[in-house]
Amino acid sequence: MNMRPELTAPIFPTAKEDADTVAPTPRYEGPESAYRLAFTDTDFLLRKELRSVRVQLELLKPQMVQDELGVEATVVLFGSARILPPDVAEALVTAARATGDPAALRRAETGLAMSRFYGEARRFAALVTTASPRLERPIVVVTGGGPGIMEAGNRGAHESGGRSVGLNIVLAHEQVPNPYITPELCFQFHYFAIRKMHFLMRAIALVCFPGGFGTLDELFEVLTLTQTGKARKRPILLFGRDFWTRLIDFDYLIETGMISPEDMNLFHFVETADEAWDKLATAYGFDLPDLAVAE
Repeated sequence: MNMRPELTAPIFPTAKEDADTVAPTPRYEGPESAYRLAFTDTDFLLRKELRSVRVQLELLKPQMVQDELGVEATVVLFGSARILPPDVAEALVTAARATGDPAALRRAETGLAMSRFYGEARRFAALVTTASPRLERPIVVVTGGGPGIMEAGNRGAHESGGRSVGLNIVLAHEQVPNPYITPELCFQFHYFAIRKMHFLMRAIALVCFPGGFGTLDELFEVLTLTQTGKARKRPILLFGRDFWTRLIDFDYLIETGMISPEDMNLFHFVETADEAWDKLATAYGFDLPDLAVAE
C-alpha cells in the first residue's frame, strides 16, 4: 500500500533548502557577520575550536560516498611517488648518457631499475580489478592518489575497466591527483590520521612497494596495529625482498629482542604481480585459475 505524500513528507526543511532560501540582508552580510548560518560559514568552520568537527566531517564524507557507491572491500597499494614508468625512466637514461655525467647516469640507471615496480603495481592492480566482478564481494584498488606507484595502481585498474579510489592529501607542494582515479572516488584530506584510517577501514590486503618516509610511516602503522591486535590480520605484502631487507635489518630487530621471531609472519615478501595475486587468492580462497590480464 502506498502512503499519501503528505504522510511521509519531511516535517522540517532541509539544511540545504534553508541555505538556498536565505534572503540577502545587506546590513548583516559583511565578512565578520554573525548572522550567516553556521554550516555555511566557512570562516567559522575553519576556526581552531572547530577542529573536532572538521575531523568528523573528513571521516564521514569519504565513508558516506564509498557506502553510496558500493565500495566495501579494497586492496591498498602503498609506495613511492618518485618511481617512474619504465618508458620515462628509459628516456632519462638515454638523456643522462648523452650528457656524459657519470653521477647523472648512475641516478638514471637506478631509477630505471626501480621502474620495474611501477610495472608490477600496474599489473597487480589489473589482476585485482579483472578478478573483482567474479568474486563474491567486488574488490576495489585504493592508492594515495598521487604519481609513481600510486599512479600505477590507479592506472592498472582504469585500463582494466574498473573503478579505483585515490586518497589525496594537501601537502606543502601540492599533490595533484593522477588522471586514472575514478573521479567520484577521488578524495582530498587535510588530516593524515583520518586518511590513514580510510586506507585501512575496508582493506582486505595491504601491498607495499619500495618508498620513502611516507611509505614507511604507512607500513609500520599497519604492522603495529596488526602486531598489537588493534587491527585484524590480513595479507601484508612487501614487493622487493632485496629492497626491504637492505633497508630494514629484521634479523637485528629479532636479535635485540625488539620484535619476536613470529612477528616476521605478519608479512610476506613478493617479487611479481602474479606472486602477489597468488598470496591474496590463497589467503581468501579465490579460485580463478584462468585469470589473466593483457601485458
